Amino acid sequence: MTNETIIAAYQQAKERYAALGIDTDKALNQLEQIHLSLHCWQTDDVTGFEQSGEALSGGIQATGNYPGKARNIDEVRQDIEYVKTLIPGDHRLSLHAIYGDFKGKKVDRDQIEPCHFQSWIDWAKANNMKLDFNSTSFSHPKSGNMTLSHRDQGIRDFWIEHTIRSRKIAEEMGRQLGSPACHNLWIHDGSKDITVDRYLYRSNLKESLDKIFAVKCPNVKDAVECKLFGTGLESFTVGSHEFYMGYAVQNGIMATMDMGHFHPTEEVYDKLSALLLFSKEILLHVSRPVRWDSDHVVILNDSLTMLAQEIVWANALDRVNYGLDYFDASLNRIGAYVIGSRATQKAFLQALLSPIDRLRKAEAEENFFERLALLEEAKGLPWNDVYNYFCLTHNVPVAEGYIAEIHNYEHNVLSKR
Repeated sequence: MTNETIIAAYQQAKERYAALGIDTDKALNQLEQIHLSLHCWQTDDVTGFEQSGEALSGGIQATGNYPGKARNIDEVRQDIEYVKTLIPGDHRLSLHAIYGDFKGKKVDRDQIEPCHFQSWIDWAKANNMKLDFNSTSFSHPKSGNMTLSHRDQGIRDFWIEHTIRSRKIAEEMGRQLGSPACHNLWIHDGSKDITVDRYLYRSNLKESLDKIFAVKCPNVKDAVECKLFGTGLESFTVGSHEFYMGYAVQNGIMATMDMGHFHPTEEVYDKLSALLLFSKEILLHVSRPVRWDSDHVVILNDSLTMLAQEIVWANALDRVNYGLDYFDASLNRIGAYVIGSRATQKAFLQALLSPIDRLRKAEAEENFFERLALLEEAKGLPWNDVYNYFCLTHNVPVAEGYIAEIHNYEHNVLSKR
């Protein structure tokens, strides 16, 4: 498509939406303010840069062996920089603690410091990005089935220290970059079979969390992430939804809603309006479960569409932090980034362009036919012409144009790794 064609299509779309009382320019300005937090672990299949030789554990699996994965910190950064050229808007980067710049030295998790991430902060400044952070409880000799909830006080203390240090690293990121860093705490703790001391493990976890959050980090947005169950830990998860929702609300921190961490018949969108009534902010992990938490590449499906609608219709865009969370090693990893990021933006744009005023009026008048009809007709409105214009104005490939760009990057860069 030529630039003239894209602009002409946008003008037609603008008129169509105006007939419904919708301002497309306003919607694009709002979309501009949605900063996705890209997940660094899509580049290298959650390997990180520790010198431990530990295989993935704690229910973490990256399936597939597509060639070209990043092998070191420079290649991870190279891939992220390229991804930035294919996604419209300004976005963030989320790091796990295992992605420190350890310079080939073995640094155990209870010894990590901000200096191990200073080069990331400098890189973020140079690339106009902000950073978020995650403590890493999996893939370690002391992780096993339990970490912060372990019966052994020594094991708990190790992971408490690791998490406090992770939050201090996030604090330094937020301070230097002038934007609070989200720190997400997720642990895999659980049991494969029937567990009789559930109260003990959850009491241990609560005590560990209390010690962790007693350390104040004003440049950090703290979040705790629940899970339904883990692979190999199917019968009991210490950090359940109820546990973390209660802890988050009681302590004024964020709950993380991961789209893959609930029963397949549950939808995260339906939980948001309830949680937002009791929490100032929440953190989202946008992923696509197939059967369950398989972390497939995000696509523009009903779950994502309804998630975006709920946030927009609740006027909560500025109360939600948006993180992508999937790792698919079966296809081009750059392509996975771009597909997922663009799908998320498209879902929010659709929601921003919905005839919400007419929908609310129909609902208030109990005109449910009109409400359903408007929802159906909105699906066919020319929202994609608006998104193409958004890409054009940000000087990134429009429509399927990014496919050829990624093929070129694979040929010139990824195939040589």
